[in-house]
Amino acid sequence: MDYAMFDGLRFAHWKPEARPDGIVVLVLDRADMGVNALAQAVLDELQQLLERIAIEKPKGVVIRSGKPAGFVVGADVKEFQDFDAKGAVHDAIRRGQLVFQKLAELPCPTVAAIHGHCMGGGTEMALACRYRIASDDESTRIGLPEVKLGIYPGWGGSVRLPRLVGAPAAFDMMLTGRALSAKAARNIGLVDKVVAEPMLVDAAVQLLERGVQRPFKQRLLGDVTNSWPVRQALAPMLVKQVARKARKEHYPAPYALIETWRRTGGTVEQRLKAEAKSVTKLAGTPTARNLIRVFFLQERLKGLGGKEHGIQRVHVVGAGVMGGDIAAWTALKGFDTTLQDREMQYVQPALARADALYAKKVKVDAKRAETRARLKADVEGAGVATADLVIEAITEKLDAKQAIYAKVEETLKPDALLVSNTSSLPLADLRTTLKDPARFAGLHYFNPVSLMPLVEIVRHDAMAAETEKRLAAFCRAIGKLPVPVAGTPGFLVNRILVPYMMEAARAHAEGIPGPVIDRAAVRFGMPMGPIELIDTVGLDVAASVGEVLAPFLGLEIPQGFEQKLAARQRGRKDGQGFYTWAEGKVRKPEVPKDYQAPEDLEDRLILPLLNEAVACLHDGVVADADLLDAGVIFGTGFAPFRGGPIQHIRSVGAPALKARLEQLAGRYGDRFLPRPGWDAL
Repeated sequence: MDYAMFDGLRFAHWKPEARPDGIVVLVLDRADMGVNALAQAVLDELQQLLERIAIEKPKGVVIRSGKPAGFVVGADVKEFQDFDAKGAVHDAIRRGQLVFQKLAELPCPTVAAIHGHCMGGGTEMALACRYRIASDDESTRIGLPEVKLGIYPGWGGSVRLPRLVGAPAAFDMMLTGRALSAKAARNIGLVDKVVAEPMLVDAAVQLLERGVQRPFKQRLLGDVTNSWPVRQALAPMLVKQVARKARKEHYPAPYALIETWRRTGGTVEQRLKAEAKSVTKLAGTPTARNLIRVFFLQERLKGLGGKEHGIQRVHVVGAGVMGGDIAAWTALKGFDTTLQDREMQYVQPALARADALYAKKVKVDAKRAETRARLKADVEGAGVATADLVIEAITEKLDAKQAIYAKVEETLKPDALLVSNTSSLPLADLRTTLKDPARFAGLHYFNPVSLMPLVEIVRHDAMAAETEKRLAAFCRAIGKLPVPVAGTPGFLVNRILVPYMMEAARAHAEGIPGPVIDRAAVRFGMPMGPIELIDTVGLDVAASVGEVLAPFLGLEIPQGFEQKLAARQRGRKDGQGFYTWAEGKVRKPEVPKDYQAPEDLEDRLILPLLNEAVACLHDGVVADADLLDAGVIFGTGFAPFRGGPIQHIRSVGAPALKARLEQLAGRYGDRFLPRPGWDAL
């Protein structure tokens, strides 16, 4: 290759290639990371390259990744956090904007050749190119997920995307953070061409040489939907859409994005300045700082076990809702999986649910058939002998589980792991009859398995450290977040949830309407109210877990459960619980307009949860406060913008919340007395 164009320039992260045909290929291969994240050093080098290219005027520029896994994961979030600490966010945003504007203003055509993940700043860099081409590989995903960090695209993405694809499609991407496949990106006009990965660079060069005329309708859509009158009409509709899912005081970023777009027209530079000012303001909010903290908590959980798990075959005992869905998910993620129950009639419903899951998740018929072939019914339990991991997911009865373990150990391989999906039984009790307890653990999934990201790895005193490490790596392999917890009753998530749910049920029994209770919790930031949550998980499940934990936590099961269970009103699954359900959707009764909710209702609901979180930390259920916050956020949906229970306590002030608990204890009883651990926060 002819490198004369770049003589005298030295780069750590970019590998420029000047081809004989006059095309320049810029290969991004960040030196200090396994993925491409856009740190300031990466952007500084890109600026030098662009300045030289602007002078030399090659026929065109292709930007591609030198990493096998993907294009760009986005901005370097750790560096962004450092900029925030130094008060330098605005300067960093403006520098990034200016670099991408230089890219947009090059006198030659440019194309981003995208394979694999292309997120955030990577998508914004691609938007600054004249063209975008993407591989048709399943791993290719293009998105702008900044809203999940409490901000929105700040390197020109919110300026360029609406004009490229039209405001409706652009806001669908930016407000949800949803990533698009290459085909979906092509359909909205974000990508100009989709090709097989081996052809990516050659096709990019052809695109530079021939160009492409975007369809008239797409160009018109970009112009019309960004005109002043349409912005004024569309913005309130977008606000209403966002308000259904997120409160402005909790998540200000989507509202700020819409408002900045609504009121800002003029030149690109004017719009970029407005974008930078708005995003800088958002970056300093508690919401953004907490969501960025949650991002790093998630990364910590992902890295707990490494990649080596030694598991290829999985056998699941128990084809109920949990066991069947665990088996279906495991097969979806590439593991040969056998599913056992007493008779085929109990396995069949699980297979039907698996088929429905695969119909949603696997769009290619051949690959869907391959996925389904990995999941096999196994009534006789022959799969135990070849399994590397056996997951028990039967009823919550100690004797029944131990009988299963005795049978499994007859044929279990010497290096295979045995785990229980128990939600509440102590591991110390479950392991007492095992021949080899070192390879036994709890692996507690949450319902619904396909949606809930957390899995608790439950320890006991005879478990080997290697067992925990392998299970954490397995969780990563199936796309779940593992959190190691002690094997005490309720572990972490259920122990913290039960006081919250029981207090809600008690308030309901006292006559406070369910919708009022739910609204108080949602107003705090919970994704769903506790009465609706009880109906969703099932009154039978809530009562069962409550019965195990109530004595341990010093609680009583509130009135209302026994009568409903006797009448087979278990909630969503029966169509009737505290609420009525139809086709999986809740129907809540109307509350009289003049009804006044008790002023302390939110505290009654949330403080028991916080109180038990403090007790869990004090008792060593998890290793530290960060793991507790991560477990509760990803296991319960606890208000992410608050950063987790312990983070919330520290931000509000532990003494004030402890004093409030003491007030509630004087009003409602000893269940509100502060648990041990408050004074240490």
